[in-house]
Amino acid sequence: MRVKVNEIMTRDVASVNGSTPFKDVAETLIAHAVSAVPVVDAEAHVIGVVSEADLLRKEEFREQFYREGYQPPLRARLGWEGRKAKKKAAGDTAAALMTAPAVTITPGASTVEAARLMEEHGIKRLPVVDEEGRLLGIVSRHDVIKVFVRQDGDIAHEVREEILDRALLGSADSVRIKVVNGIVTLSGSVDRRSDSEITARMIQRVNGVINVINKLEWEKDDTPSSWKG
Repeated sequence: MRVKVNEIMTRDVASVNGSTPFKDVAETLIAHAVSAVPVVDAEAHVIGVVSEADLLRKEEFREQFYREGYQPPLRARLGWEGRKAKKKAAGDTAAALMTAPAVTITPGASTVEAARLMEEHGIKRLPVVDEEGRLLGIVSRHDVIKVFVRQDGDIAHEVREEILDRALLGSADSVRIKVVNGIVTLSGSVDRRSDSEITARMIQRVNGVINVINKLEWEKDDTPSSWKG
């Protein structure tokens, strides 16, 4: 039900090595129409990522800190961020410009995990690596978003075949589903209240489902809250 990273990642990946010059990194980004590329060693282990932001930061720092007569604030000159920016400004290779260590993901991870990592770190793409850290592909925000753009009919088919017919067994025929713009509405009846709640939660995990409206009725309330009475 959950789409894995290896199902949506791009396998033909542009990459650079640590000694790749600034200009060649920029040309790689332009040629492949990407915002960042992984930096790999001789064995294809991902050692960092260099992005458009890294290249632009170098130029901005050089303009800001080296133009005639400019005196940066003491905090910028002496602080950790200032020292780091100055070091990058002096670098001319991918190794000097890159952000390291790289934020990576494994091919068996879910697209939800990929989305969370990108959100947490404020990045648009993740190198996909094997257990040894070797580059296998790239997954981007665009790849993840595509997972959620599914036809309503495809969602309804998966809900019926993968959830209702398997989880509810004899009760599946009494359940009706309607999918509109990714919103699934359940109606009809099941034997137990727990069946209704579990089914709704399982459907919520189907890729492309935006929300679940549960209108199912039940014959027996078997939830813990009902036992108190």
